[in-house]
Amino acid sequence: MNKPQSSKKPKNPAKRKMLFQSPRGMHDILPLDQLWWEKLEKTAKDTAAFYNFRRIEPSIVESEELFKRALGETSDVVEKQLYVLKSEGGLVLRPEFTASMVRAYLQHGLQHLGQPLKLYAMGPVFRHESPQAGRYRELHQLDFEIFSSESDPIYDAQIILALQRFVKNLKVKNVTTYVNTIGCRSCRPGYRRKLLEYYGRHEKELCADCRRRISRNPFRLLDCKDENCVKLKIDAPNILDNLCAACSRHFKAVLEFIEEVKIPYIVTPHLVRGLDYYNRTVFEMFAEGFDFAIAGGGRFDDLAGMLGGKATSATGGAIGLERVLEVMKTGDLKPSMGRAKSKIFLVYVGDLAKKKTLALMEEFGETGVLVAESLGKESLKAQLRAADKSGAALALILGQKEVFEETIILRDLKSGNQETVPLTKIIAEVKKRLK
Repeated sequence: MNKPQSSKKPKNPAKRKMLFQSPRGMHDILPLDQLWWEKLEKTAKDTAAFYNFRRIEPSIVESEELFKRALGETSDVVEKQLYVLKSEGGLVLRPEFTASMVRAYLQHGLQHLGQPLKLYAMGPVFRHESPQAGRYRELHQLDFEIFSSESDPIYDAQIILALQRFVKNLKVKNVTTYVNTIGCRSCRPGYRRKLLEYYGRHEKELCADCRRRISRNPFRLLDCKDENCVKLKIDAPNILDNLCAACSRHFKAVLEFIEEVKIPYIVTPHLVRGLDYYNRTVFEMFAEGFDFAIAGGGRFDDLAGMLGGKATSATGGAIGLERVLEVMKTGDLKPSMGRAKSKIFLVYVGDLAKKKTLALMEEFGETGVLVAESLGKESLKAQLRAADKSGAALALILGQKEVFEETIILRDLKSGNQETVPLTKIIAEVKKRLK
């Protein structure tokens, strides 16, 4: 007796559950996305070249202690967002560039390159935070840093200007810089006491994180995003009323420089940024219509000393490329479709011709001539149809007969006219036709 066949229909492969997906907060950059990323990368390199920044690529893996010392053990990045490797040695994935760049500057004695030394870096950084609009766990940044012998405010302005030029060249409009100063070692202690007094009176209203941090670093409370803490910040003491004369002059000069180049800015007295290494100038940039900062930075004159090196004046800023991309996609800029269009399309008929076509393609590559092909299609008709769609001007057709005779058919795809040309002369003939 025959076994009855199952009446169940085979499962639709398209509806099968995927076994693997990119981890939460990580993302793939797909071929069509690459058009946008190529524009970002080219604009970054052009901006860096204009301001004479030199590229550096710090290690993606760093010592955890580097960031504890540079960013502060009470910072959100160190407390909650570091990706710590399981291997021995206390290693982490870098969460930002500045500490790594200062570490590299000290380790490799880059001061011998002269000062001011302008460096930039571009690549991925990693933060284990809650993914949301404009926020990822793997993100890409463009980072500009200037190392100098003196704490010259013109370099603070130039960092802001470089970031503004970068977004302007990407057609990102209406970007405003929010800027402040957080003083120096001379004037911050007095301001710190006033913060402690103020927040001490409101300690019960603070979030749990801020109650824990208040005695160690009250500046951190000004950066808290908790709703109650944001309200308390409104009446908190103002740093601008507590600056020493030198910091007051420095901040005034920064503002004068950015006014001179007509950068839209707003002085924001409670802006502190979330990392311990900053002193004096700090800033963030926002694009109109978006509630997340696309860029931020400031001065870090004390960081080299904090990492065991010689005190070095420095300032810098970083811009989140995913965030800029999100803003770009709502604007007028549309990236071009990949590489320049090939003007030559290679067509073959038969196995011998297929091999010869592959070799011919490499010969054209040696001369810098872009070619297109459809080597996976066996049909002559299908290949010619692909040639027409490609927008190429000429098709080169190679069959078994042409292989034996060492010739090739050159067809003008617009007129349909064609002629036979010796294989040894085809590259020269194509170059002549394309002039």
